Amino acid sequence: MTRTGIKDRVAIIGAGYTKFGERWDKGVEDLLVEACVDSFKDAGIKKTDIQAGWCGIQYWFTGLSGGTLADGIKLYGIPMTHVENYCASGMDAFRNACYAVASGVNDLVLACGVEKLLDQTGTGLPGFTELGHPILPLPSAPAMFGMAATRCFHEYGWTKEDLARVAVKNHANGQAHPKAHFRNPVSIDEVMRAPMIADPLGRYDCCAMSDGSAALVLTTPELAPSYVKNGNYVVVKANAISVYSNTPWYVPSFPFTNFWSTQEAARLAYKEAGVTDPRKEISFAEVHDCFTITELVDCEDLGFCDRGKAPEELKNGTFNWDGRTPVNPSGGLKCFGHPIGATGCRMLVEITKQLRGIADGKQVKDPQLGLAHNLGGAFTVAAVTILGKPK
Repeated sequence: MTRTGIKDRVAIIGAGYTKFGERWDKGVEDLLVEACVDSFKDAGIKKTDIQAGWCGIQYWFTGLSGGTLADGIKLYGIPMTHVENYCASGMDAFRNACYAVASGVNDLVLACGVEKLLDQTGTGLPGFTELGHPILPLPSAPAMFGMAATRCFHEYGWTKEDLARVAVKNHANGQAHPKAHFRNPVSIDEVMRAPMIADPLGRYDCCAMSDGSAALVLTTPELAPSYVKNGNYVVVKANAISVYSNTPWYVPSFPFTNFWSTQEAARLAYKEAGVTDPRKEISFAEVHDCFTITELVDCEDLGFCDRGKAPEELKNGTFNWDGRTPVNPSGGLKCFGHPIGATGCRMLVEITKQLRGIADGKQVKDPQLGLAHNLGGAFTVAAVTILGKPK
């Protein structure tokens, strides 16, 4: 049996998202409507043209079942599916939508994500006391990634200032993006002096909780020109997901200097897309910078630089929005915050707009291939999607 994958078999013709932030003025349905209607308008379709939908949501209080999406956009009678896969929930919703189109089951589908976190608490992500193993303790998210930072400091001699440069870069990018939660620049000194959250991660090393939604309309490349008259759509080159343990700190061989799920998802995605040298072939990337340490490890796991060299490459400007491999030109999770179910789709909207030359923030020069990466749970699940321009 020949495995053909989804390369060049799915096109994105519509992309939309809300402003991310403290959206006290909007409920879950409001956010879904705002993002989905934006994507329908961009694709030039009516909502009734949609044949199926997938919605990424992690938390039960945001919504359960496909009924959350159906009620949100008032579209009933067709398949609607709730997808949950930690922080990769939105990108996994997109993955399912891609397979529906690539398989020939559907011609026009919706992939979206939403999360409404700030109505619940302001003291960190909910669920860490309700969920997890009944005996083995579950550390907080900052504590999880603090372990990675401490290990990288030990192995490579990285410093807190190396982490600070990630925050400075991403906040400079987010300053230009009208949809971002935070639009103020920060200095290295401000990042270094910020209150400690989980040593060595301070306040500016951690992304914020946020509310938001994002949506994409997918079809086949053959049908895309009939919707997008100017041909300005993008095609899916690869989508891969890899999953490892929920509790890697109990795995004696787990290194903490790299994340196995990201490495494997990247390997699978590069193979499907035909990418052999990501440093040269990936034009830019939106990576999962839930913490500053995460972005540095991501850049190495994705093959953008040698192991242990990410801080040096960052300092030299490699990952700046106008550098060799721009990373998080939107401002990343550091500036958008992280409404879990929405983040993956938000990244894909950013990649789509960049490739179409209509980025809402800083526009990367002449991009050909864009990569989006999510890392969820305790480095448990990673999703890597590669998008490109049609031939």
